Amino acid sequence: MGQIEWAMWANEQALAAGLILLTGGIVAVAGQFKGWYFAAYSIAAGVLVCLLEYPRSKRKKGSTMERCGQKYLTAVVKLLGPLTRNYYIRAVLHAALAVPAGFLLSTILGTVCLGIASGIYLLAAVRGEEWRPIEQKPRERPKGGGTMKPPPSNPPPRPPPDARRKQPELGGQVNPIPVEVE
Repeated sequence: MGQIEWAMWANEQALAAGLILLTGGIVAVAGQFKGWYFAAYSIAAGVLVCLLEYPRSKRKKGSTMERCGQKYLTAVVKLLGPLTRNYYIRAVLHAALAVPAGFLLSTILGTVCLGIASGIYLLAAVRGEEWRPIEQKPRERPKGGGTMKPPPSNPPPRPPPDARRKQPELGGQVNPIPVEVE
């Protein structure tokens, strides 16, 4: 049986947590809740978590589906170096970001989700996983050797290959049914 890559699960959990924090913060600020400053913090923390977690890591085995527009944020995450690549640091960062958002009811769900993501990242770090960028492979063009067939000469619909052979012409066609003229 294959080994589970925990960082992949932590990434999805943390991205969802960032969106939930952002949404809860917007609701609390728009509703003018008491402690709206925790909501403003949650908006900022949600945006930070979403920007950090949007680029997926490359898997050890198999292929990794890149998110739309991921290559732009991947460059930023690569630029920050070990601060973003190391899952121990991510686990501590997410745990620290989750605490202040826990003081407001509208952001408590995002806090719990971010705490769970922090625990999963800690597990991934203990198992030796690390964030690796998805590198773009240069696309290989097919070579124009003898493998390409020439385009068809007659338009569709094309008859089956055995019916394509032309019959020898005998001068004209003979009608097998006699026709009488009245």
